[in-house]
Amino acid sequence: MKTIAEQTYELMSDIIRDKDIRTKVATESHYWFFHIYFHHYVKYPTADFQRELFAITQSDNISTAVIVSFRGSAKSTIMTMSYPIWSILGKQQKKFVIIISQTQYQARMHLSNLKRELESNRLLRSELGPFEEKNEEWGSTSLVIPKFNARITAASCEQSVRGLRHGANRPDLIVCDDVEDLNSVKTREGRDKTYNWLTGEVIPSGDRSTKVVVVGNLLHEDSLLMRLKANIEENKLNGIFRAYPLTDHRDQTNWPGKFPTKELIDLEKMKVGNEISWQREYLLRIVPNIGQVVHREWIHYYDVLPQSSEHYTSTVSGVDLAISKKDTADCTAIVSAKVYSIDDSFKLYILPNPINEKMEFPDMIRKIKALETVLGYSMIYVEDVAFQASLYQQLIEKGIPAEGVKIHGQDKLSRLTLTTALIQSGKIIFPRKGTERLIEQMLNFGIDKHDDLVDAFTLLVLKVANNNYSMPRVVLL
Repeated sequence: MKTIAEQTYELMSDIIRDKDIRTKVATESHYWFFHIYFHHYVKYPTADFQRELFAITQSDNISTAVIVSFRGSAKSTIMTMSYPIWSILGKQQKKFVIIISQTQYQARMHLSNLKRELESNRLLRSELGPFEEKNEEWGSTSLVIPKFNARITAASCEQSVRGLRHGANRPDLIVCDDVEDLNSVKTREGRDKTYNWLTGEVIPSGDRSTKVVVVGNLLHEDSLLMRLKANIEENKLNGIFRAYPLTDHRDQTNWPGKFPTKELIDLEKMKVGNEISWQREYLLRIVPNIGQVVHREWIHYYDVLPQSSEHYTSTVSGVDLAISKKDTADCTAIVSAKVYSIDDSFKLYILPNPINEKMEFPDMIRKIKALETVLGYSMIYVEDVAFQASLYQQLIEKGIPAEGVKIHGQDKLSRLTLTTALIQSGKIIFPRKGTERLIEQMLNFGIDKHDDLVDAFTLLVLKVANNNYSMPRVVLL
């Protein structure tokens, strides 16, 4: 019985000698196609995770693949350059491939790389070509390959792909490469726009047999890739999610051929020269530019509020006021909580469904009055600064308990940081459902553009902490 190494050596010898064997193996296997015709990209021994990438492209059972991998891992070379070509020339016989990037410039660059290979790769042209067509179809937005009756089109997020066809063929392979960046994920509106565009326009543009590959990096807890990951894990989307950091949880390299030693990894890190970029781009960790303040594993949850009324002390809210309905404006935020005195200390149970809306001043007064009727506020805390000062004064005039709170120059980061010990220790407890957006803003503080709920939350928490004299003072607001 021959070993796998011996069998591989014999196959390689046959591939080198015999054109018919070479083309047959290449059309059957993306892995061999890449190593035969794109061998100039192979500078280091192929890693196990790269073999898995090739297997994902070859599988007819994977309709959607979401791929996250470290910078320089060759994921785009394999998925965005090699795979579209093999999917047409190889056994899958795709007829209409669309490659989508965030900008038109990136889209044209991807198509330019494909065009270069199809025009200049002599071995590929001589054995599987010809490819180019001498008219306007061979250009900066599309490549048409008459021999295979196939088209590759490059598009951007700014363009509509609704209704696109190549003859009778709808897109049967869609590759999305880096359709998000740090700016597009800063706001929920931006994240919603990208997600709705992919799920509402891009994916439906295909057919029942269309394969969708989404390649990118993790930029936000609520990014497109993280939403797709959640959908896959919750069986809302038929597909797979794969993440390949440079090193695993045991600090073992995932590409021993290129980074066989820790010294070489450290050298690569020194070349990057930025800890946040290293964590984000190479270790695939979602890290705000200021460093993550609150971590998900710190969050404590409750399913029901304590039933005993003897421990209940008050119901309070923090208000962060914004009085504009413009699309670019911040939202007014109201975070409410019930305070309980337990074991000579306090526990703060954040109530579900905090308010986070764009509204004008009269609307805010009406909203707080309605909440006061339902919750029976003991106190509403409003930052005592500029126009917000008039809010608590008007609330008092209307018989609603309110208090202005001076922050004495503390910035947002400082205030959130002061709450972390209370969060970690379980003195602040969140409902299992209903505060996802508040938690999201805390976890992504420094990434998100909007942090209105965080402002209301910290105002509430620090005021309650300082009113509770049975524990050490946190900060006097």
